Amino acid sequence: MAWTWRFEKADGTETVPAVEPEEFTTQGDAESWVGEVWRALLDGGVDQVRLFEDDTEIYASPMSLHAAADS
Repeated sequence: MAWTWRFEKADGTETVPAVEPEEFTTQGDAESWVGEVWRALLDGGVDQVRLFEDDTEIYASPMSLHAAADS
């Protein structure tokens, strides 16, 4: 099982992140990682992310990095 992030612009198009992504063995590790690097991702042009377990998307919609910046 591999947990990976997809990095997107606000319109849903995939983009290359400024921070080198990893593959994770647990959902918690993947979520902790994005929690640590979200600002660098946002500053590098990523607007939202999607979490996948293998080919299955975990959340019903993308997670906005702007929402984290606003809180």
